[in-house]
Amino acid sequence: MRRKRIGIGAAVAAGTLAMTGFVLAPSAAAVVPQSATINANCSLLGGGEATLTATQSGTSATITVSSTDITAPIALGEDSIQASLTMVKASGGTTAFTGTENPAIAAGEGVTVGPLTGTVAAGDSLEANGGSLDLVVFGISVTCTAQGPQSPGPFVFE
Repeated sequence: MRRKRIGIGAAVAAGTLAMTGFVLAPSAAAVVPQSATINANCSLLGGGEATLTATQSGTSATITVSSTDITAPIALGEDSIQASLTMVKASGGTTAFTGTENPAIAAGEGVTVGPLTGTVAAGDSLEANGGSLDLVVFGISVTCTAQGPQSPGPFVFE
């Protein structure tokens, strides 16, 4: 009977330690904030508010840019926009996020591009103001620039 108690006690102790390790394990990398807005001017596409949504997995990050104010003058097929988002690092320099993903967009509908992919390091603080979003559609280049800092603030990557 004594052996069973020790065996059960050891199993409970091992299970408790395993759960403690699970609870205290480091979480996946994250970016804060996950979403920010900017006021952008996009020449041919107009201007207005755009939302930037960021995700992070280790050193890989994505940003999706969407706007109901910045609209397509003609219908655009799925994955027909080449996009490059250049963001300014607080520590100096820039980081680029690139891609060719977009949903099909009807004429007059708001533009969405992404997820655009890039590489980040822990502690990177990235701001759209001072950078640009360069779009190429049917060989025509359009550059969007922020008209002020993003809100609520820069993306900070873990």
